[in-house]
Amino acid sequence: MLDALTEGALEDAARRREDLPIERLEALALATPAPRAAAAFLGTPKPGSDGPHIIAEVKRASPSKGALADIPEPASLAAEYAAGGASAISVLTEGRRFLGSLDDLRAVRAAVDVPVLRKDFIADEYQLLEARAAGADMALLIVAALPAARLVELHRFATDLGLSVLVEVHDEAEIDVALEAEAGILGVNTRDLKTFTMHPERFADLRARIPAGVVAVAESGVRTADDVARYRRDGADAVLVGEALVRDGDPRARVAEFGRAA
Repeated sequence: MLDALTEGALEDAARRREDLPIERLEALALATPAPRAAAAFLGTPKPGSDGPHIIAEVKRASPSKGALADIPEPASLAAEYAAGGASAISVLTEGRRFLGSLDDLRAVRAAVDVPVLRKDFIADEYQLLEARAAGADMALLIVAALPAARLVELHRFATDLGLSVLVEVHDEAEIDVALEAEAGILGVNTRDLKTFTMHPERFADLRARIPAGVVAVAESGVRTADDVARYRRDGADAVLVGEALVRDGDPRARVAEFGRAA
């Protein structure tokens, strides 16, 4: 599944490249305002709260669950997240299975002042330039989707653009690869990529291998504030939440509740 998603994302990027050559895209990217220092921000305790930073996600669908929510105005949803205290907004831009787009990212960027993450299956410099040009402050790189040497190249390219990079890992070996790439933000995805089953206890097991100074983000498996509190007790600096928020009738209140979970 991961290979197919990455291949599809690259095919879609190649089509966009036909309309917008990389030279023009690079000029657009470098002309956008400087990205926010998301890594430093997420690594700092929240003022007046023992809860974790919440990275709230704009997510219409997923391969494991299918359609999750109709989100006609991603900017409005992101504004609700920010009003509830979300420290950052994650935007799914993959179009085939997650039904997202770069237009969603642009709309969210225009609506909020907090850092914005482009969450996609990124395996090419062109996609990172797209993220920068669309106003992203962060980009996702998935260790399981990239050869180690390629991860290093893309991580360096992204940081040279001023982007913070959320490097996603699933096991101890991937943490070692991410640290070799000098990752400053590690996201531990507790979903098994082969079976889609959840293993929230995995975060605690892997957190001990993340050194001080590297932001630890818990991903997947959040349904309630108790789930957020568990990740916080296990050492999460931030928790990324998608499905539980997009399916909630009051996302602002739910983000605030999650942000207080300690």
